[in-house]
Amino acid sequence: MSLKPLGDRVIIKQDEAETATASGILIAGTAQEKPQRGIVIAVGEGKLDNNGNLVKPDVKVGDSVIYSKYGGTAITIDSEEFLILRADDIYAVLVK
Repeated sequence: MSLKPLGDRVIIKQDEAETATASGILIAGTAQEKPQRGIVIAVGEGKLDNNGNLVKPDVKVGDSVIYSKYGGTAITIDSEEFLILRADDIYAVLVK
């Protein structure tokens, strides 16, 4: 199944939660936090500005991004978890 976000929404595949600290200490499953990083899976067409012009999101499919901790809506499709959020909730694109 494929997902097509509407408007200025973006679909993100979240990175996996860290299971150990940098020093090697294991983190319990209940203490693990969802990461604020992920890969863009799909991008909507954009939103209209005050003059009626379409403003496209600044991200594209395949971008690795950092987003708001509490932004978006988590969904599960075919046993995979995704996050749908507004393009404004994306703070940065990771550049290699």
